[in-house]
Amino acid sequence: MYSSEDGLEYEFISMGPNGTITIIIQFLETSDPGVYNLAFGNLLPNGNIDDKVKNANDDRNKVLATIAMAIFAFTLKYPGAHVFFTGSTPERTRLYRMALTINLAELSADFDIFGVHISRFGYCTEKFEKNKTYQGFLIKRKTILNL
Repeated sequence: MYSSEDGLEYEFISMGPNGTITIIIQFLETSDPGVYNLAFGNLLPNGNIDDKVKNANDDRNKVLATIAMAIFAFTLKYPGAHVFFTGSTPERTRLYRMALTINLAELSADFDIFGVHISRFGYCTEKFEKNKTYQGFLIKRKTILNL
């Protein structure tokens, strides 16, 4: 995995039956200071990212694990940052919820994880609960106290 110097962009390769696909992960600061939107998808020839394509490269779990590693690296560089993410479709949001659920014990050691409900008035967060439907997710690295 390649990382930009500022830690806001990561690049890696998906390899499988549909060939070699370059995937880009970006952390884009939102209008809320300290909140970054996680975006990822296939790198297109024009430099844009396609976040709706289905690669069917038989490496979904490896892709999700690589994205988790990028979040880990990003929050090491920006420990106060909150990372928001949601799927480009309801099915993908459900996939992310399932991945969080499966890895919740391990992820909770390093991160505070929240489910996000979005309405026309903004968004509200609550502590992530397994098997509960959310429109998105927000994570923040836990503060480490050096005593």
